[in-house]
Amino acid sequence: MENLKLFLLALSAAGAVGFVAIIFVLRWVLHFKEGLAWDGGAAEFNWHPVLVVTGFVFLQGIAITVYRLPWTWQCSKLMMKFIHASLHLIAFTFAVISLMAVFDFHYYSSIPDMYSLHSWLGLTVVIMYALQIVLGVGLYLIPVTPLSWRAACMPIHVYSGLFLFTSVIAVALMGITEKLIFGLSNPKYKDSPPEAIFVNVLGLLLVVFGALVLWIATRESWKRPSDQIMHSLHTNSGGEDSARDGPALSELSGGAEAETDDVRRRNKPDNQNY
Repeated sequence: MENLKLFLLALSAAGAVGFVAIIFVLRWVLHFKEGLAWDGGAAEFNWHPVLVVTGFVFLQGIAITVYRLPWTWQCSKLMMKFIHASLHLIAFTFAVISLMAVFDFHYYSSIPDMYSLHSWLGLTVVIMYALQIVLGVGLYLIPVTPLSWRAACMPIHVYSGLFLFTSVIAVALMGITEKLIFGLSNPKYKDSPPEAIFVNVLGLLLVVFGALVLWIATRESWKRPSDQIMHSLHTNSGGEDSARDGPALSELSGGAEAETDDVRRRNKPDNQNY
């Protein structure tokens, strides 16, 4: 039960920090900057940080952790795959719109494109993210894909997903720092005006959110059990009534941990539980 409490604490903390980060980025563009619009001006550019934080960071974090939610373990793995892929697709859509806002603003303001390291890395991450989605759908949502391919590619799929999530946060930190350096003139960024301090806190929130998501996603004991383990727990927990109601969370995270490990060793669960 303590394991479940720790999971819920980490999940709640991640959700709270991510939500506060969204509030911070909205406060930044609505209070300190020009607001939001789609007119080719500075207000259109402001969609870029808003959509990146909301979609490319927060929604991507949810997509990564959705498999680990104990109350979804009664759902079929196929359904969870669709939810996982859909969240990533929405996050990607947000990222693409955020890029459109930047290019549109640069066009109307006669600002050159793709000259900074932030822009190079940002576009690279978006392209890699698109490839990750395409390969993920091809490998894990198309029924004809051989199981051996899925198992062999799963470690790469997991690693690249966490790598891209970390990279997105790193590039976002570069972007907000670049915006402060270019956008603050009187007083300058080095003088630590209120806007600079406020946005620095936003950066800290993104780092904390990323750390919490990575912690949740890499804890082996919080991994979604395989279908074999779930079936064993249903059988050992009271027959039909248990199968209908699903295993108790305390069983999955505490008292039945040793039994679950034994079942896992005997049945050799697949590696598709990311």
